[in-house]
This record gives sequence, C-alpha cells and structure tokens, in this order.
Amino acid sequence: MDRCIVLVDAGYLLGAAASLLAGEPSRSRITVDHSALVQGLREQAESDTERPLLRIYWFDGAPDRVPQPEHRRLRVMPRVTVRLGALTRSDGRWAQKGVDAAMHAELTELARNRACSDVVLVTGDGDLLPGMMAAKEHGVAVHLWAVQAADGDYNQSEDLVAEADERRVLDRTWITKAVRAKDLGGICAPPPAPRPEIAAILSAPLPDSTLAPAAERQTEEGEHAPAASADGAGPQERVPAPKGVPTPKDLAALRAPGAQAVQHPATATLRWSSDKGWVDRPGVAAEPSEAASMPTLAQLTTAEQRWADREEDITTVGGDPYEVGQVFARRWMERLGDQSHLQKLSGMYPRIPHRIDGELLRYAARFGLLAHKDDQIDEHDRYAIRAGFWREIDVRTAAEHAPAGD
Repeated sequence: MDRCIVLVDAGYLLGAAASLLAGEPSRSRITVDHSALVQGLREQAESDTERPLLRIYWFDGAPDRVPQPEHRRLRVMPRVTVRLGALTRSDGRWAQKGVDAAMHAELTELARNRACSDVVLVTGDGDLLPGMMAAKEHGVAVHLWAVQAADGDYNQSEDLVAEADERRVLDRTWITKAVRAKDLGGICAPPPAPRPEIAAILSAPLPDSTLAPAAERQTEEGEHAPAASADGAGPQERVPAPKGVPTPKDLAALRAPGAQAVQHPATATLRWSSDKGWVDRPGVAAEPSEAASMPTLAQLTTAEQRWADREEDITTVGGDPYEVGQVFARRWMERLGDQSHLQKLSGMYPRIPHRIDGELLRYAARFGLLAHKDDQIDEHDRYAIRAGFWREIDVRTAAEHAPAGD
C-alpha cells in the first residue's frame, strides 16, 4: 500500500527533547503541545516519504498501564493510536516495560500484512533491529528519525542507524515548535499575594507527638515530591512542609476517638480543607453555617455541560494538579447563580467546605493523580490542587472589587 506509518517511542522522543532543551532527560522539565507535535510528525513523514499518512502509533509507558492525561488527549486525535506498556520504579528511577516488544510486534505485523510502503521509526533502541530487518525483507522502506543530541553525539543504537534506509535528525528548531522547557516559559498568571494564614500555619508550634510522624513521612516522600506546577504560579502549599508541620493525617489521628488528647496552641491551623481533624481558629465555628447551603459543581451542571466538561478534560486539560484546581474553580464560578456564595467562600480561606473539597479531589482523581500504593492523592498534589482552586477564586474576587477605571 502506498502510504506511510509512523511509530513513535515517546520515552525516547520526549526524553531526548528534555535533554536537548532542559539539560536532563526528565519529561517533567518540559511542556508538550501534543496537537502541534502530532501535526509536525504527520507533515514531516508525508514530506519525507512522499506518501499519505495512514496512522501514527504512539508507544509509551504508564503506571499499571492506566492512560495518563496526555495519553487520553492523544488517543482521541485523528490518525493516532496509543499503545501503552508498563511503567515501573526501580532504584528511584522510572523504567518502561513492554514498549520495545510492542513496537517490534506492530512493526513486523504491519510489514507482513503490507499495510504500508514506508515506516518512520522515532526511536533509539537497538532492540528494534530485528523488527527493522524483518520489515525491510517484506519490502518496506524504513526511515529512522533521531532527536538532536544535547552533546552533539549519537543518542541512537549504531546498529539501528546502519540498517535504516533513510535517516533524519529532528533538530532544536523542529522540536521547539511543539516542546519547550518549563523554566523558559512565561507565567500564566502572577502568583497570588501571600496570605497571613499561610505564614501562621507554617510557623505554628506543635506538640512533640506530631513531630516524629511528620519527619518520618517527609524522609520517605522527599524524593517522590512532584515538581513545581507548569505555570510556575504554585504558592507555598506546593512546597513540602517544613519538619514539624503536621499533615491532615497527623491531626486527624490526634482527634480520632480513643486518641490521647493533645493541647494545640491557639495558632495551630490545619493545612487542608475537609472537616476531619480541623483545628479551629479562635472565634471561628468549626463548620460555617453558610457552607452547608453552598451548591456543588454537580448541582450546578446540566447533562449537556457534563458532556462538554468531559470532552474538555480529555482534549485540553493537562492534568497538572494546580491546573486541575483552576479548571474546577472556573467552572464552579461560571455556573454559580447566586454570587454571594463566592464572597462567602472567599472569606473561608484557606478552608474549602467539605462537600466542595471532596468533589474537587474526586475530579482530580480522573487525571491519574492517585498514588497507586493506596489509591490516595499524594499529599503535595492535594496542596497544589487546592492552591489552584484558591488562585482562581482570588482572581475573580479581586476583579469584582477592582475600581471601575482599572
């Protein structure tokens, strides 16, 4: 068949792009416009092979083979098929399992069935050499694409390079049409003004009984803490708490039935939003009466809007915890009929009413933010989700109170 197919090893393509643009192969250091990247691959493949594109196969790893936000966006794009291998952690590093085998199987099957005349391989792994040789024996022309190496050397198997029919290097100019280093981009919105409550939370003295659990957990979680949010606007909650500041789990345990009573200082304030384990500030009720009357997003959303929300989540929402909180807050505010609820909510900062907070976290869980160990959202991600939520609330309330001439 006179058409071309592109097989992409996403681990190689994006890892090499990160090395080139950010100086290290961590994909968390780059932001990818997947629509632009797919379009660029298609145009380049059709130009090089002089054949129309049949399909792009995107091979990547994912924890438990569960599609991540980028995979959900990719698989609904025209002419794109996503194939997932496993992503496992060993010795503190992530490694793909089964991706090379899946690429090899797809390559040989396409060639055997004469599904195309040309195959473009975007990979550097020498394990694909037998598949490349088999494809050539079936009369398929094999084009091998590399990403420009940061050090100017090869970042592909030399055997793979030697066996390819045609070669192309995707240079920095080509890569930067769809990929950029996060630290090179602008900030989407200015960081929110510091809240005095945050400083009080972080500086509050705590009972000795809470220090050990917090310190132990931070030692265990330090290397797993997520990177800063993509827009760079994440406030203090995004940063791991200093030792001695309890997490919700610590304080909830202290408040649990049968737990030894501990006297909290008046300045100790719980750093989360739901009710369990809440430590009251002086003169503030544990549950403001107006919180119970606040509508949830589900109550404000029609069936048509629910469908449109799902479509937007799949195609445009990136899944960064901070961004997820922003999206949820925008939808809630846009559909809110009684704007007095917004003012009441703003006055509750940093506490989100329990029903809305639970709905926010359930929404965030759709984006693969669950820690697979215990099906809970990582503590630091929860802080970032809520920080994004409050950022949007701040922007809206500040705009409403701005002078008319501004």
